[in-house]
Amino acid sequence: MAGSKMSVPLAVVVVLSVLLTGATHAGPEMDPYKILGVTRSASQAEIKKVYKRLAKEWHPDKNKNPGAEDMFIKITKSYEILSSEDKRANYDRYGQTDDTQPYGNGRYGQHQDTFNFDESFYNFPFNSKTQRDFADSKYTLHFKQYVNDVVPDSSKRPYLIKITSDWCFSCIHIEPVWKEVVEEMETLGVGIGVVDVGNERRLANHLGAHRTPSILGVLNGKVTFFHYAVAKEHLRQFVEDLLPQRLVEWVTDKNDLHFLNSWHELNKPHVLLFDQVPVVPLLYKLTAFAYKDYLQFGYVDQGLSETANLQKQFNINTYAPTMLIFKESTDKPADIIQAKGMKKQIIDEFVSNNKFLLVPRLVNQKLFDELCPVKQFHRRRKYCVLLMTGDEESFSLGNQAFLSFASTNTKEVVRFAYVYQRLQQPLCDTLMQNKDSAPPLAQVVILERRNAAGKALFKPVTAWNGSEEDKQCLLEELERLQKDPSILVHDAMLPELNNEFASMFVIRWIYACYDYLSEVIDDILHNNWREMMPLLSLIFSALFILFGTVVIQAFSDSSEDKQTKPKAKDGTKAENGSPGNSSASSRPPKKNFVEVTELTDITYMSNLVKLRPGHINIVLVLTDASKNILLSKFAKEVYSFTGSLTLHFSFLNIDKHGEWMNTLLEYAQDAMQIGADEGDAGNHEMDYTGYVLALNGHKKYLCLFKPVYTGEDLDSKSSEDEGATSGGRLRATSRDDHPPRRSNRSRSLSTLQIHHKLDRLGLWMERLMEGTLPRYYIPTWPGLDKITPSK
Repeated sequence: MAGSKMSVPLAVVVVLSVLLTGATHAGPEMDPYKILGVTRSASQAEIKKVYKRLAKEWHPDKNKNPGAEDMFIKITKSYEILSSEDKRANYDRYGQTDDTQPYGNGRYGQHQDTFNFDESFYNFPFNSKTQRDFADSKYTLHFKQYVNDVVPDSSKRPYLIKITSDWCFSCIHIEPVWKEVVEEMETLGVGIGVVDVGNERRLANHLGAHRTPSILGVLNGKVTFFHYAVAKEHLRQFVEDLLPQRLVEWVTDKNDLHFLNSWHELNKPHVLLFDQVPVVPLLYKLTAFAYKDYLQFGYVDQGLSETANLQKQFNINTYAPTMLIFKESTDKPADIIQAKGMKKQIIDEFVSNNKFLLVPRLVNQKLFDELCPVKQFHRRRKYCVLLMTGDEESFSLGNQAFLSFASTNTKEVVRFAYVYQRLQQPLCDTLMQNKDSAPPLAQVVILERRNAAGKALFKPVTAWNGSEEDKQCLLEELERLQKDPSILVHDAMLPELNNEFASMFVIRWIYACYDYLSEVIDDILHNNWREMMPLLSLIFSALFILFGTVVIQAFSDSSEDKQTKPKAKDGTKAENGSPGNSSASSRPPKKNFVEVTELTDITYMSNLVKLRPGHINIVLVLTDASKNILLSKFAKEVYSFTGSLTLHFSFLNIDKHGEWMNTLLEYAQDAMQIGADEGDAGNHEMDYTGYVLALNGHKKYLCLFKPVYTGEDLDSKSSEDEGATSGGRLRATSRDDHPPRRSNRSRSLSTLQIHHKLDRLGLWMERLMEGTLPRYYIPTWPGLDKITPSK
């Protein structure tokens, strides 16, 4: 007990010594009054005047003194304390700022971006949660509030949201800058939000914020994180970068007419801001974003010589910002405002009162709902005077007369609008009389909408051509309507209007893709990898599949050109030089013809003896008499196989090289079987017309196609079908039905018989590609230097 009693005074002494030490440091060295050089009774005007002078004098960009930056920070911090009544009173009483951070170790500049745990532990504001909650309570966001309010509202203005937590030491460091930015951004119309991770973990996860402090922006429902040092200028630039780049158009003397004359195409009034600032003010950009669906915004830099004519034309005062709104007339502004300090409220009121043209065109249902709202109360009736006209030149005079009549209207309960019959045909069919008139006539209708489902009361007034009689008739009807609303005797269910700007969807889609890609790149550069893992996994998976497919395809294509190395074993298909499989025959031909060369003593070496490994030469045996017929049939049969890069096509004239054919078959290992198939070859001269040889020059083997005349019987078997039997023997029935042609080398055969010799060549080629044909190996290729003498 005695030890515990002694520890209490000791702890008190330690705490008091720490506080006194802090107070000693906070005294004369960092006194904001001394830094600014003002008395404790100085007014706010005096403090502000001194601050501006000192800030200009000690700004690091202008003052090259090594201590200028530290001095500038002290001046800024001092002004922050003394310009706020609460902070000033807190300092006068306790020598501390409102966030209870002792103001005086001379190292503020060093600890602005980093947090020293030991120092902050002793100086930690134990009541900071209460003060921070009180300051941020009006901005605190909850999940439902974010989804239901912030996301929809972000289509009209950007939101700046801070992610914080209770024991976040770094959050305290950014608090002064955050408060300054909030005060400025709120006056400009930027939405502010604060998310406490301890209370709103679900919302923090939804936003993708996994660390504190974090600052992010929300625009059109899209979340963008702030990744730079927390400074007022950086945050201001961050908000500006959130906005689309095409909000405000720069206008000079060269493009002013093009800008103002686009009101008819865009169906919007145009706003011009004249100012001396060389950049578009952020307030003006925010206004342009809020009213982007209603007006087109332009900016004129008065400091440029290229804008002198514009300033002279509209008599612009160069000493104050001026805002002009143009509607249907491009020579004279419909409204004007000029003030040195334009506030957001003034600009909003000015712009919202001029959202529509005098006579806008109904281009979609949203605009129709705003111009001709549904009746809510008896005293809030809104009538719509609608001109149903055309966009052809013949309607232009009537349209101008309708605009002239509408410009004289002073009744707030009456709105004038027009539609093009060609673009809004369903609506016009519902309201028009004389629908079938040719040519179509412009008509004026007065209508009042009764409910959101489309019910409306209306009365057709007159066919409109812009004459004085038409104007008088319309004026009388409007006066009658003001006295007796019951003159609207017709009722109808109005169809929903077509969206005439729907064709712009492709452009909007391109912009959306661009924004999405920019967001992805930004996330890759700045976000933590845990957030990016799902997206990176998807990207790498797609790239792997794509790369693998390309590589496999490339190797499969190059394998046909690649020379194959001889294998030790020739038993298998891969080892014995099979030309490929049936899939090769399905490769589409690269040419629309078959290239067939004659096998002579000149081409013999290159086309056979020195043929590349894996390549096969398909040789057709023919005579002078059968040459044209057989070559034509040969080309038709083998055309589908010309896509293979390993096949070559030739023909051999047996009239010239008959001895070579006999020698080749004698060299073959199965010559006895081949000769036996043909009967007594010694007594009868062999007829090789229509034979086809598949010659593998590298491996020294051949496959043989022996034709059998089938005539009209296309189902009969040819000799290639018997190739699968051992020794390649022919069926006896085939030999009986079609005896082989003898000594005359088939010259006595008719053209029809010669043509049918190659009927089964296509099937034989399929089996050749599959590698299922028998092969006849030879020891060496006979020479082709002798020509058989003619008999």
